[in-house]
Amino acid sequence: MSITALTLFMILAAYLAGSISSAVLICRLRGLPDPRTQGSKNPGATNVMRFGGVSTAIMVLIFDMLKGAAPAYIAFILGIDPLFLGVIAIAACLGHIYPIFFDFKGGKGVATAFGAMAPIGGDLALCLIGTWLLIALLTRYSSLAAIAAALTAPIYTWWLDDRFTLPVAMLSALIVIRHKDNIIRLYQGKETKLRLKKKQNKAPK
Repeated sequence: MSITALTLFMILAAYLAGSISSAVLICRLRGLPDPRTQGSKNPGATNVMRFGGVSTAIMVLIFDMLKGAAPAYIAFILGIDPLFLGVIAIAACLGHIYPIFFDFKGGKGVATAFGAMAPIGGDLALCLIGTWLLIALLTRYSSLAAIAAALTAPIYTWWLDDRFTLPVAMLSALIVIRHKDNIIRLYQGKETKLRLKKKQNKAPK
């Protein structure tokens, strides 16, 4: 299996797309602090939600998912081999994790990875979202929910469309590796739980 110029181009394009830090840019537009200096210092939707609220976090989540979904879907339309689709998706995630435009200081790549998996099918996307929500609601740990969704993603893919099991497994492995520090904190009972930004009540006039 040889790699073509088109595949190399898509790998590079995916990395550059992933390097656009949605969290940093959206926070700037909304007059919020740089997420790399707040909370967990992770420029991702979960950390943004802690100090920027739900609406800002949703915007970050959508754009982070698009960074993975767009390159993967375009590569699929262009007929690139499923194995290299996985490489392209990983390139987008590596761009998010090590963004060339933001001093190589990025997030964990969860939303970007799940976005790259979403074009496989709506049923897979629903399974991933359902797994994340279930674990997050039960435990209040975003990291544990992401790990659980990543570990079950290859199983869902094998069940729904086994052509993409290997690429999804590659992405899942990357997500789990990026959460090694979270896994240690979970084991030690030191992991931070999900908390929404509380609105401050205005003082009566």
